[in-house]
Amino acid sequence: MNASRLQHIIPAGAIFALAMTVTWLSFTQEPAEAFVFPRIISIAFIILASWNLARAGLGMARVGGGLSSAEARHIFPGLIVMLIYVFFAAKALGFYFASAIAFFAVYSIYDPVPFSSVKDWVKRIVITAAFMAVIYGLFALVLQVQTPRGLLI
Repeated sequence: MNASRLQHIIPAGAIFALAMTVTWLSFTQEPAEAFVFPRIISIAFIILASWNLARAGLGMARVGGGLSSAEARHIFPGLIVMLIYVFFAAKALGFYFASAIAFFAVYSIYDPVPFSSVKDWVKRIVITAAFMAVIYGLFALVLQVQTPRGLLI
């Protein structure tokens, strides 16, 4: 097994393990009716992760040359925001409020427009509000999914 193939198998295996964990968690939590949507998503996740792992194991995944240090430095701030969101903010502050903050932070970090423009700050706020309206409509109204409650909804 060469290094290029191993470069695909290791992340595919990690994603598959994550998919198995998410699927197991979604099928062992109560009340069962609150986890119908996560169960559907986790089944799709495990199917895609299995396919990805099989392609990597069979040597069919030949895309990519690794992650350069410049790319890693570019991804790092968004990764930090998402880790804070997943492991702290969603439960502490509430799903919708924390999601709005995380979306706004990631959008602001990666938006190439300078921070000095008031017009662009307003645009970021409006886009964040519109995104959260869609998320609320999808999760709360259409799918009726229970979301983490916190201090601020």
